[in-house]
Amino acid sequence: MTRLVVVSNRVSIPEEGKPQAGGLAVAITGALSEHGGLWFGWDGRVKQVPSNRPSVVTRDNIDYATLSLSKEDYDNYYLGFANEVLWPVFHFNLGAMDFQLDHVKAYSRVNARFAEALVTLVQGDELIWVHDYHLLPLGKELRERGIRQPLGFFLHIPFPSFDLLRALPCYRELLEDLLHYDLVGFQTENDRHAFHEALVETFDATLEGDNVIDCLGHRLRTGVYPVGIDVDEAIAEAEHAITQAPACQFQADLGKRDLIIGADRLDYSKGLVQRFNAIETLLTHFKHRRQRTIFMQIASPSRSAIPEYDELRRQLEGMAGHINGTYADIDWLPVHYLNQTYAHADLMGLFRAARVGLVTPLRDGMNLVCKEFVAAQDPDDPGVLVLSDLAGAARELSGALLVNPYDVHDITSAIERALNMPRDERRQRYREMIDVLRRNSLLTWRQRFIDDLAQQAG
Repeated sequence: MTRLVVVSNRVSIPEEGKPQAGGLAVAITGALSEHGGLWFGWDGRVKQVPSNRPSVVTRDNIDYATLSLSKEDYDNYYLGFANEVLWPVFHFNLGAMDFQLDHVKAYSRVNARFAEALVTLVQGDELIWVHDYHLLPLGKELRERGIRQPLGFFLHIPFPSFDLLRALPCYRELLEDLLHYDLVGFQTENDRHAFHEALVETFDATLEGDNVIDCLGHRLRTGVYPVGIDVDEAIAEAEHAITQAPACQFQADLGKRDLIIGADRLDYSKGLVQRFNAIETLLTHFKHRRQRTIFMQIASPSRSAIPEYDELRRQLEGMAGHINGTYADIDWLPVHYLNQTYAHADLMGLFRAARVGLVTPLRDGMNLVCKEFVAAQDPDDPGVLVLSDLAGAARELSGALLVNPYDVHDITSAIERALNMPRDERRQRYREMIDVLRRNSLLTWRQRFIDDLAQQAG
């Protein structure tokens, strides 16, 4: 079996006695264990003078090779270009873009540095799988250093429409960077179509069928690979969590009240402001929901060094205080806003207890929280998923109540419909969605991409 090399911005090195950070890390580790291989990327550390020689740790048959970043590169490559330019543009938020030439230079410099270190570790017969927007130019940098192995790239976030993309001063260079991969994968067909359109409009590329592109002397294949979850593991975790003391106490405190839950990383792309406005509208126009409904929003801290994120945190704290100050009673607090990170098992227990899962990003590549919410439900008495139709997952989960995340009244109406939904309809919607999750599982996503990349070796 061909050795696999995975490259990502961050590397998750397993530690004995500690669970891995997220299902995606588990899937990648599983692929590497199956094939034998290397996981390469940033170790999450910032050093004054980082070494250009990667640190290598071996666990079983997997080598974990990492580099540190300098403070300048962390500020300009990671916070600057990746998260203040690419992230907002790819999430359709041009107003949050802060384009600076120093950031572009750092982005190129770090990708070149990663490539320089990686070529010392590859052996010549691998499949190389690069992940996400931090590393768009890595394929070009590897090719320039003599790498001829099949190169695959998977974009976890949305790909913007051409009119949005060309607001980036360096969009032509980024598109040309992607031409050096053999296989480029996206979450949805809309994302792939936007990529095709950008190449045709910019370089007059030629499309052959649905998935082959000839452009500037390069020939590459594209594919749609929706990321999933490990359904059986998620179900087992939720079933276990709901029997534990914290979940039992929470359910006792909840009583007969209905729980509406959101769990997101604190980010302007998640539609949290509109979500809070929808909860206030629910309490204003559906007065029978007062005293009977609790909204819990978990917002894990994120990128606090970027001003927009700190401002969002303060805004949500103010909105939660306003709603509670207006509607709370001695024995009832309508909004529980938690700006903390919770263990995954605890989240699955909360999902299991909820009547409504509220997942309303303004734009999202896929969104796995909504899939975990579905998997966590009791099949006999499931809750209802209210989902943004601008999340990639909306293309799969037609059993959810789909809403426009910018339309507060649409979200409010969907919440009220969810809380009133008959049990038989809830069961039917759950069955439809859990079947989709099983077909498009995390393991299916991983294997489909690797199989398609392996075909490029011929």
